[in-house]
Amino acid sequence: MKILVTVKRVEDYESKIKVKPDKSWIVTEGVNCRANPFDEIAVEEALRLRDAAMPSEVVIVSCGSAAAATEIRSALAMGADRGVLVKFDGAGPQSLDPDAAARLLQKVIEKEKPDLVLMGKQAVDDDSNVTGQLLAEYLGWGQATFASKRESLESEEEKAKKPGIAIEGGTAKVWREVDGGLERLEVALPAIVTVDLRLNVPRYASLPNIMKAKKKPIDELSPVALGVDTTAKVRVLSVEAPPARAGGQKVPDVATLVQKLKTEAKVI
Repeated sequence: MKILVTVKRVEDYESKIKVKPDKSWIVTEGVNCRANPFDEIAVEEALRLRDAAMPSEVVIVSCGSAAAATEIRSALAMGADRGVLVKFDGAGPQSLDPDAAARLLQKVIEKEKPDLVLMGKQAVDDDSNVTGQLLAEYLGWGQATFASKRESLESEEEKAKKPGIAIEGGTAKVWREVDGGLERLEVALPAIVTVDLRLNVPRYASLPNIMKAKKKPIDELSPVALGVDTTAKVRVLSVEAPPARAGGQKVPDVATLVQKLKTEAKVI
């Protein structure tokens, strides 16, 4: 079984983000980058599937600049087998939009022929939450979105070790959170599965695995070689910083608090 996992290089969500004076994008100088947190969960799930008596090859794919090889190496240090980097030098407003990313991934998947593709449900930089769905449409594959905790895993020990996605024969069973509880989906392989929070907690890379990752191969491809037009269909018009939060207020009693929540905050 071959599992392909996508990993995107994004700005660290713990960094202080500032908008450029011309509002074209954010200031990237001095901002740390890391792998998209949802993608790290997807990597962890692929490794758990491989470790659960299911011999598999785990391939990491990223589309971006040469610097994205760092995030691929991080996934290889977690335990993945090899990586593929589709080099694209655009950044900020000129970066890949979800449609171009999906079309590049489509070509890589047609070349790699994986049985299962795991992706983060969205990237924390643009929050589009659409690449996985577009990819499933272009491939003509089934999809299950927002994979979350598995209903049958009850103990903390099971949650810490076992995968939340169940593979049985040629079918993947996925549990997802919905209003009021959990929903189970079954999708025939090959398929696209996007993962949500609470599916697992990504492992830390050990020092031996970090050393091993330096020797693991990363193949490089280009949009031209894949025959994909990366012209953006989505254009960033401007970026706005969120409004500053107003200071809190002290109220003398509960009645005043309820009145303010009703008339000023309008939350009740």
